[in-house]
Amino acid sequence: MRLGVLDVGSNTVHLLVVDAHSGARPLPAYSHKEELRLAELLDDNGAITSEGVDRLAATVTAALQVAEDQGVEDLLPFATSAVREAANAEQVLSRVAEETGVKLEVLTGEDEARLTFLSARRWFGWSVGRLLLLDIGGGSLEIAYGQDEEPDAAVSLPLGAGRLTTAWLPGDPPDATDLRTLRRHVRAEIARVVGEFSRFSAPDHAVGTSKTFKQLARIAGAARTAEGPYVERRLTLAALEEWVPRLAGMTAAERAELPGVSEGRARQLLAGALVAEAAMDLFRVEELEICPWALREGVILRRLDHLRAT
Repeated sequence: MRLGVLDVGSNTVHLLVVDAHSGARPLPAYSHKEELRLAELLDDNGAITSEGVDRLAATVTAALQVAEDQGVEDLLPFATSAVREAANAEQVLSRVAEETGVKLEVLTGEDEARLTFLSARRWFGWSVGRLLLLDIGGGSLEIAYGQDEEPDAAVSLPLGAGRLTTAWLPGDPPDATDLRTLRRHVRAEIARVVGEFSRFSAPDHAVGTSKTFKQLARIAGAARTAEGPYVERRLTLAALEEWVPRLAGMTAAERAELPGVSEGRARQLLAGALVAEAAMDLFRVEELEICPWALREGVILRRLDHLRAT
């Protein structure tokens, strides 16, 4: 069957269309993405502005048309931190449902961590043993650990690359004092949850998902996306420690000229690098492997498991 996953995130609204069958891996068929930057369309009270709601409803309507054009039989719409944490989240959800007919499922941060962990486990399989997952989104950082498909520990922290850039790094390039302040904040937030994971055995394999990790790996020398999902891509802590000060000295326009870095995400790449460096350092990860599957694939896999069980 042809499934569509509509992901309303902090940076983009992304429709991923896949051909999926129970017991088989989902095959990507079509991708439609609109850069909305919903997390930046907030008023002083933390509510999504009327302009933001209008744009969201229009973007969802356009995605619905694409889904219809692509023959999608089952649409799985969900929203993450940008909607979840908005002061007017209920009103936003009601407005979108009223205007488009789409009822967005709002995932909790723990849901995000668990579903992304599921997708990484299915991608790498059982042979990698105990898995540590790090995922940096626009609004949050997800961390999960386990040796099964359901993680033993899963947490979500408000350390997304877009959120941090907007709140902590207004300069372009950023002010050195702002950068140090953000670095302390990020490390303090991550350090608070390290203890929840240290009671478990050390992971056998560490994995990074999301656009931020993919871009960081690319500028550190990993293969291009065009070379396909089965090419091994890795990111080392040593490479991050070298790149963080380099990124800090660049403007957003200069970062956008780096290999694999899109113009829309160039400004927030530095904040993402700070989070990645801190997480790898505090969790004592010297190297991680980039997983091409993430939250959207986890939502698809959960749906297929449900269909198989009924």
